[in-house]
Amino acid sequence: MAVQLDMAGRVVLVTGGSKGIGRAIAAAFAAAGAEVVTCARSEVDDPAPGTSHLRCDVRDAESVRTMMDGLLAQYGRLDVAVNNAGGAPYALAADASPRFHDKILGLNLAGPLLVAQAANAAMQQQETGGSIVNISSVSALRPSPGTAAYGAAKAGLDSLTRSLAVEWAPKVRVNAINVGLCRTELTGDHYGGDEGVEAIERTIPLGRMARPEEIAHVALFLASGLASYVSGAAVECHGGGEPPAFLFATRNG
Repeated sequence: MAVQLDMAGRVVLVTGGSKGIGRAIAAAFAAAGAEVVTCARSEVDDPAPGTSHLRCDVRDAESVRTMMDGLLAQYGRLDVAVNNAGGAPYALAADASPRFHDKILGLNLAGPLLVAQAANAAMQQQETGGSIVNISSVSALRPSPGTAAYGAAKAGLDSLTRSLAVEWAPKVRVNAINVGLCRTELTGDHYGGDEGVEAIERTIPLGRMARPEEIAHVALFLASGLASYVSGAAVECHGGGEPPAFLFATRNG
């Protein structure tokens, strides 16, 4: 399905924009005519078409400041910031170290706040303001065993989204996307290959995991003028969610 939104003249930052969902988001904004800058901790050999890249560790305030200074020096403005950098490896909460939990909370909650603060400082000076989109997760909405700190961080990100939407209005809109299961280059390895993925997809009401570009389309909508009165919202993009476990127990009983 083609999405026709004109983002010409807009400058967009996508954190963690070099692969997976972030790369799809960067590509979607570039295809809509925006000047897109991605950032990650490392250099990128093949950035998404039509994008440029800056190194930045979103967990480090000085790194974020340096990245934002470079972006503004080059483009003179920032219209959209997409906080996509995040994630967590599987680790049971009882076994994970305090340092591990600090890193997960830093990447998924403190980092987005640092980027949002820097983006807001620029957007508040612009007549047209700006838009911040936080990539959250369904793990914020339900138990997240094996990634407990990640789920807690994403729940915090949803709360942060609502608070910042109030504090930074009317110049800056802030929204989130609660992303469900999505097929990326790592999906097969994470869920045990095609057979495991297909078994999981049978539990999703729409019958499949999301494609990265489908998440990108939601981000593009939230950042566009079509969502001009949407702020403080968390859009659930999960293919219908997760049916109650008792339904499957009944079917298989």
